[in-house]
Amino acid sequence: MILGMMLAIIAGSLVSLQTIFNSKVNEKASPWSTTALVLGLGFAASLIISLVVEGKNTFTIFGQMQPWYWFSGMIGVGVVICLVHGIRLLGPTYAISVVMTSQLGFALLWDSLGWFGLEKVPFTFNQLLGVLVIICGIIVFKRGEAA
Repeated sequence: MILGMMLAIIAGSLVSLQTIFNSKVNEKASPWSTTALVLGLGFAASLIISLVVEGKNTFTIFGQMQPWYWFSGMIGVGVVICLVHGIRLLGPTYAISVVMTSQLGFALLWDSLGWFGLEKVPFTFNQLLGVLVIICGIIVFKRGEAA
């Protein structure tokens, strides 16, 4: 569990760092150019690292899953383009706060409904309360900014 928590914390810091870098690229390029650059370099790095670490096994995934899961990279295009625009309109901290809350809320929904091949997890009041507390925190954060 500790390793999982550490990896999640690292992932959160990397998402924040990537967001900053994406916004800096977006200052000089269009959102679509930024998205193409970010995801293109990510593809190249992933492919090279996978080939080095896994060799030919990199390509064995195609027969082992439902084909619609292959399109997650296209979802990544939506993530990057929406985040780049959101940061431009809201600023980095507020945009990331809203993104994380949305991510948590939808993960809770999909877990509770057992969608997309997830094991169904019972919905509890504590889970709802946790999401509402985060939403209230964002509201307090944003209102404090205006004061």
